[in-house]
Formats: sequence, structure tokens, C-alpha cells
Amino acid sequence: MSNTSSVEKAYELAKQRYADIGVNTDQAMAALKKIPISLHCWQGDDVGGFESTGGLTGGGIQATGNYPGRARTADELRADLDVVYSMIPGRHRLSLHAIYLDTGGKKVERNAIQPEHYASWVHWAKSNNHGMDFNPTFFSHPKAADGFTLAHPDAGIRKFWIEHGIACRKIGESFGRQLGTPCVTNVWIPDGYKDVPVDRFGPRERLRESLDAVFAERIDPKYHLDAVEGKLFGIGSESFVVGSHEFYLGYALTRNVLLTLDSGHFHPTEVISTKLSAVLCFAKEILLHVSRPVRWDSDHVVALDDELFAIAQEIIRHGSTDRVHIGLDYFDASINRVAAWVIGARNMAKALLAALLEPTDQLRNYELTGDFTSRLAMLEELKTLPLGAVWDYYCLQSGVPVGAEWLAKVKDYEAKVLSKR
Repeated sequence: MSNTSSVEKAYELAKQRYADIGVNTDQAMAALKKIPISLHCWQGDDVGGFESTGGLTGGGIQATGNYPGRARTADELRADLDVVYSMIPGRHRLSLHAIYLDTGGKKVERNAIQPEHYASWVHWAKSNNHGMDFNPTFFSHPKAADGFTLAHPDAGIRKFWIEHGIACRKIGESFGRQLGTPCVTNVWIPDGYKDVPVDRFGPRERLRESLDAVFAERIDPKYHLDAVEGKLFGIGSESFVVGSHEFYLGYALTRNVLLTLDSGHFHPTEVISTKLSAVLCFAKEILLHVSRPVRWDSDHVVALDDELFAIAQEIIRHGSTDRVHIGLDYFDASINRVAAWVIGARNMAKALLAALLEPTDQLRNYELTGDFTSRLAMLEELKTLPLGAVWDYYCLQSGVPVGAEWLAKVKDYEAKVLSKR
């Protein structure tokens, strides 16, 4: 167990160090407490969902690994999430995929899902004061087996998936109304070709028309926000993805919906941190899916690396916390899944705290006056200031484990619960 006195003493010293450069650590922690992170339900069961026992199939994505303890029911998944939230400082959200419906075993087709099929999730969220976000599931289904959904050449199949998208928006709206915070419903589809196509325009025209049909009914943004997510390529769509970044950038800006930027959905040398300010010059809001690409969209657990710091800096430096919705998106089945959630979420929060502890006005003044020497010097000095002491104190004040204490709690949960599954 950490020594409370030592944590407090270290914080007082850190507080003074930051005060010396004009940063108020108490204000930084207060600001961090107001920034929610939307955890992704699919880390807990490898994107299997509870629609059937078949698990993840197709869709250009896959979970790798077979670590024991995967959640098999909605109750097990919620129990795992309760452990996770107890180890993350702040008040956060949950992003739910449509295949995580809770129907008591009753088969419900995807174009027929209703808010009632997610009532247990809403009850849980209310009890824990979590906001909720939502995602249609355009994969792991016979009508998506050939790799096409909203852009399918068959009008009947397109109609099915349009109906699914419409149903999901209504479910998202119900979340927002019941929980008192807008639900962001994010559309990602796997549509594309493994090999080089002859016609790229046709599928994109069909996708545009399908999306227009899905979004035709206006929903009060007080309760619900729409988002669309592009991708460079996927498994089975290596040569052509219908919903590319450029397609969705144009669509989002002309249809006034949110653009989703996923940190693994671009070329290996591209990063989303540099895209935020560019998109926010034109888009009202953005949804982030924060992951860690290794080679590409491998969805590794979020690490506290340079890109994560850069993403947080872009959000904080420009005062965009109300315009950028932060969500996590990875699914590592090779390690303890609860630990994976905790590591990624705590790292996202640490990166935000680091950005909040910058003397932003001073740095901006250096830049505007052409004092690039001082800008570089200060940015480098910030790297060794005692961020960890402030983070530990923030955790202590929030009533969550300090340092690596959380790992022993996860190991205990694994021994008592996860290993019995």
C-alpha cells in the first residue's frame, strides 16, 4: 500500500515546482476531473457480443490471444467494468456496441433492436452515474459475410443495414434522454475489396445515399450526436475501403455530423494528433477512438507514448475539451482484459493531466514573439517535471489505487472471479 503521507509530501514539492513556471496543479486536477473518457465494452470479451455464441466473425477486424477470463454474459461484463471504473480517477462513460444487447437469450434481428433490449445497461449506467455511447454493428452477420453492408450492390441488403443504423440512432437517443448526457453513436462499416476494384465511385455513391437515409430523421443534439469513422484498410479490404478518411471528412462537414478519428486507421507514418486542429477549423465536434497501432491498426493497449501526449496536448492547448469526445478502442486478448482497460484508461488520463500542467499561455507567447529557443527549452524542461507526483495525488484524492497498487487488486479479482470462468 502506498504511504499517504509520502504521496502528499511529494505532491507539495511538485506543486511548488509547477508553481515556479506559473502552473496551478490544483486547477489542473479540477479540470481533468471534468473530462470523461468513454471506455469500450468490447475489450472485455474480444468483440464477441451477446447476440450469439459464435463470437467475432469477419468485418476486417480480429482479436488475438486467448487469455482466460473473457466475459461471457452482460452481467459478467458489467462486473468486470465495475472493477475497472473503481481504478480510474474521474467520472467516465461506456461505449456499447449493438451486439451487446441483453435479451435473456431471445433472438432479435439487428434491424429490429429496440431501446428495451439495452434496459439493463441503462439501469447499470444510472446506478453508477456513467454516460453511454453507442455503435451499430455492421459485422459478424450473414448479411455482411461478403464484406459489404451500406454500400452493398443489393438494395435489399442495403435496406437491412439502413434499418439497423436507424434503430441504433433511436437507441442512442434513448440513452441520452434517460442518462441526461448526449450519446455519441458512431458508424463504422467494413465495406471494401480485397483486390483492386474497377469501380470506386459506385460503392461510395451508394454509401452516401445509405448514410443520408440513416441520418434522415433529425434528433435533438441535447440527447444524441452522430459520428462517422473512416479507415485506410482492413482484413479482407486491403485494396479498397469505401468509407475512407477523405470520404467521411467530406460527408461529416457537409452533413454536420461528427468525424471520428481513430489513431490506428491511417498510414503507419500518419498520426491523428496533427489532424485535430485542421478538422476543428471546420467541424463543430470530433470523436476520437484512441488505440495504439503497432505496424498499423493492431489495436494494442494504449501506452503513454509520444502520440498519446500529442493527442492530449492538441485537445488541451486549444481549449477543445467540449468539442472532442474521447473514447478508447482496442481489444487485447493476450493479457488480462481488466488490466488492459485500466492501463489504457489511466494512460489517457495521465496524458491529459500532463497537457493541463503545461504553461500554455507562456509557450504560445514564446511562439508568437519568435522566441523559438525558449519554446524548445521549456518544452524539454517540462518532460522531467514531477508529473507522477501530481498523478499519484490525484488518484489518492479520487479514492482510487495509487501507482501500481491497482495491479494487485486486478490479480486478486482474476484469482477469485476471472479464473473461475
